[in-house]
Amino acid sequence: MKLQELLAKIENELKLRYYSRKTIKSYLTCLSDYFRYIKNVSKDPNLALLKKYLLEKQDRGQSSQTVNLYLHAIKYFYREIFKSSIKIDIKFAKTASKLPVILSRNEIGEIIGAIDNFKHKILVSLSYGAGLRVSEAINLKIKDIDLRELTIHIKGAKGNKDRITVFPEKIKNDIINLIADRAGNDYLFASERGGKLTERTAQKIFENGLKKAGIKKDATFHSLRHSIATNLLENGVDVRYVQELLGHANIRTTQIYTKVTNPMLKRIRSPLDA
Repeated sequence: MKLQELLAKIENELKLRYYSRKTIKSYLTCLSDYFRYIKNVSKDPNLALLKKYLLEKQDRGQSSQTVNLYLHAIKYFYREIFKSSIKIDIKFAKTASKLPVILSRNEIGEIIGAIDNFKHKILVSLSYGAGLRVSEAINLKIKDIDLRELTIHIKGAKGNKDRITVFPEKIKNDIINLIADRAGNDYLFASERGGKLTERTAQKIFENGLKKAGIKKDATFHSLRHSIATNLLENGVDVRYVQELLGHANIRTTQIYTKVTNPMLKRIRSPLDA
């Protein structure tokens, strides 16, 4: 089977299993690179060659997350496409345990205040206030927001899962103005060229607001989600409710934020201040 035919077969299989577009693109990129490296693609993996391939990725300074993505894609290929009976007994690399970048309420207020465009200001406000991923924010439709119940129905989010999250009442009137005379099936944050904003456009809006506000933290659009999770826990909201609102599949993902909200730690004074 030719390389392009094989990749097309893999793509179709991933689509049938409802993998996200982002995952499909990542897997195909990884497998294209792997196939070029091994040259001859057979039913069963050459484990020695596979280990050599992954070690070379590591030697070139690629992160553990990237190496793990390649291994995920390769394991999927042999297990699900070629139905190989040979088990790839290679453990995933340990990933760095980094604390998320958190923005304070004041910093978020400064970022929002630094954004002049009305629609862009609401995009960042809602993404923080509802804990939205950038993909969720740009895919929101007007009909997904219930202004009476103050809830948002997130559809087909990460893992193709739906969830209900909170709607910040503070921007209710702004949203009413934003959606006036528009159809329920319209994207909430429509592009000037029609359709929806791109993820990169939304990220750039945040980056420009961060820079204009003069905040030096290494924050990204996703820091808005990190920040609401931390702020909710600081307000005493149970970690399992935070997990549900943010759509985390595993409670351990949500528990990361308890490491940056420990009130006892914040009460400790440095000996230099004594």
